[in-house]
Amino acid sequence: MRVLLGAFGDPGHAFPVLALGAELVARGHEVGIETWARWREPAEAAGMTFAAAPEYQVFPTREVPLKPYEAAARAAVTTRDFVRSFAPDVAVSDILTAAPVLACELEGVPVATLVPHVFPYLPPGFPPFSIGARLPRTRVGRALWAKTDRLVAKGLEQGRLEYNDCRARLGLPPLPYPHTGLSRGLTMIGTFPQLEYPRVWPAWTRVIGPMLWEPGGPAVAPPAGSGPVVLVAPSTSQDPSGSLIDAALTGLADEAVRVIAIAPEDRPAPANAVLVPWMSYAGTMPHCDLVICHGGHGTVARALASGVPVLICPAAGDMAETAARVDWAGVGVRLAPRFGTPSGVRLAVRRALRSRALRERAGELADWARLHPGPAEAAAQLERWAATVATASSRAGQPAA
Repeated sequence: MRVLLGAFGDPGHAFPVLALGAELVARGHEVGIETWARWREPAEAAGMTFAAAPEYQVFPTREVPLKPYEAAARAAVTTRDFVRSFAPDVAVSDILTAAPVLACELEGVPVATLVPHVFPYLPPGFPPFSIGARLPRTRVGRALWAKTDRLVAKGLEQGRLEYNDCRARLGLPPLPYPHTGLSRGLTMIGTFPQLEYPRVWPAWTRVIGPMLWEPGGPAVAPPAGSGPVVLVAPSTSQDPSGSLIDAALTGLADEAVRVIAIAPEDRPAPANAVLVPWMSYAGTMPHCDLVICHGGHGTVARALASGVPVLICPAAGDMAETAARVDWAGVGVRLAPRFGTPSGVRLAVRRALRSRALRERAGELADWARLHPGPAEAAAQLERWAATVATASSRAGQPAA
């Protein structure tokens, strides 16, 4: 089949879609991908047809105000040209990327969604997504969190109205449901099922496992010695000043550990640390004992798939949610940002390295990942869904989109 993929250009969203595209090509499908120009080379090297996505302003500023979804509506017009030329049977869009969804709908192409982190659509009585609260353990806790349901529903309804206004500008009908970025045909959730709270899942969802991909790089050896190896893998976009790196290097300088950190190589470092500007996580993490990060899902998933516990000091976005799930699942330690100091990091690292249970549980997730590779499961789910869509179109007397 011919599959069109659309992805937001940040690594946490582009990498999972590139993983899916490479798997689909390996299975004999023709794949077109639209994402930021920086990913053209790896996409084309994997055999995909590449189109550079419009890199538009997403959030309004005082100088350049935007109506909600105005940029997505503009980009959908450009993306529609690529949809027409590639003529896909089905499409898959990253949850943050509205333009390919709108363009494909205008051209009658069925669209699935890929969520590159834990599922954001939580049932009533659960804590609001992304605030970092864990699943309540008692009836009283559930009742307290249920009091936030109305506020959450109000926000979701506002998002639905704004998205429907965008759709109206393109001549598309309104959607009757919230979380409009999730396909009711097929939504694939690229995380470990062990990080998802027990729940009744909607029929259109599938938890497929983490979608791991990286652009390559060297495997990095730790400093000489025999102490535990701690990898510090911060989010440069959320922590441009390097506060987590500073706290980790200072706090661990006199500890009996060996540190590998992603940071400029000219940055001062203690004797027990090696700094590199980039590395292969796949080649380095399996030889580590702990990964310190801000909680980007891709970094966390790679660590757990390597059997390594994580220490998360969340910065923004869904990182607090990931930290809560890691804590709940028993595969890591979370450190509140206010404690992201040298002494706070030092104490949290000691706690994590002392815990045999964390290592064992992370090893269980690594075993699961080896048996359930996310890209292969996603491709299989997409193939089954595409066949169902084609059958339904045939029975309706219409050609498959």
